[in-house]
Amino acid sequence: MNYKELPEFVRELKKLSKKYRTLPDDIEVFKKNVVVVDLCRNKNFAIITQNSHLTIIKARLACRYLKRNTLRVVCSLCRKEETVEFIEIYFKGDKENEDRKRISDYLSRQN
Repeated sequence: MNYKELPEFVRELKKLSKKYRTLPDDIEVFKKNVVVVDLCRNKNFAIITQNSHLTIIKARLACRYLKRNTLRVVCSLCRKEETVEFIEIYFKGDKENEDRKRISDYLSRQN
């Protein structure tokens, strides 16, 4: 599986990693789990949008520093090309929902 990150995601991850020291390791664990989990039956994953070749998911990220699932990750999963591209990461206490404009911009670039 290939993993990619949008520049916005990298900035957000860097900023959050200063607060939550275990976050880089937690992302690596997440990368291993995102491809093997059944998205329809797992309560920690929600499908935002899905088309013939791409699935955009929002997932709860378990952060060991916080000891709970208050971080959210938005990523795209393309099983055909075997790639996962990270779009957004945010702390649930700072931001209520994902950035819908960023997701729609991402989808328009993919088509």
